[in-house]
Amino acid sequence: MRDQYYEQLDTIVEELVNLTGTVRKAVASSTTALLDADARLAELVIAGDAVIDEETEAIEERALLLLATQQPVATDLRQLVATLRMVTDLQRMGDLSVHVAKVGRMRMPDQAVPPQLHPTIRAMAKVADSMIDAAARIVANRDVVAAARLEDEDDEMDRLRKDLFRTLLSDSWEHGVEPAIDLALLGRYYERIGDHAVSMARRVVYLVTGELS
Repeated sequence: MRDQYYEQLDTIVEELVNLTGTVRKAVASSTTALLDADARLAELVIAGDAVIDEETEAIEERALLLLATQQPVATDLRQLVATLRMVTDLQRMGDLSVHVAKVGRMRMPDQAVPPQLHPTIRAMAKVADSMIDAAARIVANRDVVAAARLEDEDDEMDRLRKDLFRTLLSDSWEHGVEPAIDLALLGRYYERIGDHAVSMARRVVYLVTGELS
């Protein structure tokens, strides 16, 4: 019975890592849809959020069932509690990818992002992608050292967002109010994706050490 129990715990971790990969693809696709004004891809991202929600619910149900039937203690309990928090982070990342896709869709057939700011948005998306990928590896390997390094990438995301705001508020901004609002929102969306990746990493630190950072 205990062997089966630990197999179920391992399955939950595997499903969590797989869901991280699904979210990572959604964020990447939403960025491509945004910058390329690709309506078909934007719709795929928006529709795909239902799959993320379904996978989230399945992991939650599995974790709650183990909590109810096995009464885990110590590290096993922390694993299940951390899992429930992390699936929420992933679900919200999926929601944020939908927000990015919807900003792009709203301005189509035009591009929501002026060409001069494509490099900035690509840089934010690249950092977000790296952070999500790192979060998956941290979860899979319980890597506390890598979890600490993720904070540095979060600092880079914050720097990019500040640079974006400086551009929007500069006297040289010539694209009007609506694009400025779109870009302010986009900056916030990518920043929040990074924040959720950091949150996942901190859950792993809690899992391994029992301490909340």
